[in-house]
Amino acid sequence: MSVLVANESYDFNSLKDLLEVTDGNLASHLKALEKDEYITVNKSFLGRKPNTRYQASAKGIAAFKKHLEALENLIKQQKL
Repeated sequence: MSVLVANESYDFNSLKDLLEVTDGNLASHLKALEKDEYITVNKSFLGRKPNTRYQASAKGIAAFKKHLEALENLIKQQKL
């Protein structure tokens, strides 16, 4: 999610290369994010090659920010 929140969109192969994961691993994570409506999927063709791009939805961005806040609070509690 951090990649998609920080960028307008990302395609499957670029995400796979950046995250250094297998096709199956990435696909299963993206499917879960899509199911929860945290990302949107845009399938198209570049020439004759299929291209799937992913973008963080408003719901996904809000959930990601909430997650970061929870992590920050956890860290703050550990400092006390």
